Amino acid sequence: MDRVKHLVVGAGVSGLAFADWLESDDYLILEANDEIGGYCRTVRQDGFTWDYSGHFFHFRHPEIERYLVERMTGQEIRVIQKDARIWYRDAFVDFPFQRNIHQLPKEEMLECLYDLYFRAEASGGQEPASFREMLYAKFGRAIADKFLVPYNEKLYATDLGRLDVDAMGRFFPYADVDDVIRSFRTSGDQSYNATFTYPEGGAIQYVQALAQGVDRSKIALGERVVAIDLERRVAVTQSREVAFETLVSSMPLPQLLSMAGVAYDPDVYSWNVVQVFNLGFDRKGPEGPHWVYFPQRELSFYRVGFYDNIFGTDRMSIYVELGREAGFATTEAEIAETRDRVVADLAKVGFVDGHQLVSSHHVLLDPAYVHITRDSVRDVEQKRAALATRGVHSIGRYGAWTYCSIEDNIVEARALADACNLVQPAAG
Repeated sequence: MDRVKHLVVGAGVSGLAFADWLESDDYLILEANDEIGGYCRTVRQDGFTWDYSGHFFHFRHPEIERYLVERMTGQEIRVIQKDARIWYRDAFVDFPFQRNIHQLPKEEMLECLYDLYFRAEASGGQEPASFREMLYAKFGRAIADKFLVPYNEKLYATDLGRLDVDAMGRFFPYADVDDVIRSFRTSGDQSYNATFTYPEGGAIQYVQALAQGVDRSKIALGERVVAIDLERRVAVTQSREVAFETLVSSMPLPQLLSMAGVAYDPDVYSWNVVQVFNLGFDRKGPEGPHWVYFPQRELSFYRVGFYDNIFGTDRMSIYVELGREAGFATTEAEIAETRDRVVADLAKVGFVDGHQLVSSHHVLLDPAYVHITRDSVRDVEQKRAALATRGVHSIGRYGAWTYCSIEDNIVEARALADACNLVQPAAG
């Protein structure tokens, strides 16, 4: 049996950030895929560079940004002032919708403003008990019904009444009446990701930057963990057993619980799947926006992002995201049919007009966005605390079953590594 002090399951951002920050060299990383990166991978095809989806880094900690960028020698790295739009009634409205209702037709703007002002009366003074109720309580019925509810239902592929009030935490762009009125005279996006950083080689460059501090001989690719014995502190793969003192996992928490034989209620844990089409066309499309949101239920996608508008290339290079329910599966024939529907919908909104599709790539992200509910918040806290007493730490977006940024994953992984660095080895 192999033995290691720190066993890391998953060579994505969280796992690599932990190993990179760890002072000990007594570690092993097990990665089920044949390459590092997790969802933060990049595809190069027919002259196009695409990520598995839109992975743009939004830094709140400049020291982390510097740390990564300094390792990316030979890369053009752009810091971009985000241009995000909403496609509404055949025209662009600036994001976020709730701060830009003055860009709507006059009657709709007045409707939104009226409902926003009298939202407390409409809610009857009741505290919201779900994400949907929060949207109505904070923004009024008109703003919620025109954008916030239909868009988020497409994104999460679920009834918003199931989600916790704080399902998106700090990432939701809140606005009160003063914010909305102030925006009538001032422009600019004050949301958490108003700027983002992106390297010419795609999001994988951030992964490679983290991996520079990791001993590649300690990364076992194509080796999937199939069981974890908490009593013996042993992880079982398809080819061996590995004893550990500490296990750091970024796999989805329900999967970890199942592997470790920890009983849990599967109804507490739900999520969506995101179907991503990366598409390359023979010439430019819309100039300007970096991504566009679509609340219309009749359109297949909820978001489209433009790589060509980040780097000013002469061919439209986009990612298109469709929200699906958990358990979604598809065949090659269905993928082709859906891609045709996507291109047709792009034509409906005027993004494709005589363009020729010259390259395409498809991927399913499963899970994609976890559904944060009151029950899940409570159960996740209990299960992670119980695992930690057995030397198992579940981290990252899926390990912590939360909504967070990629930078948050790095911060969390480093904090855990710092705690491990402080633990002194036992006296011999």
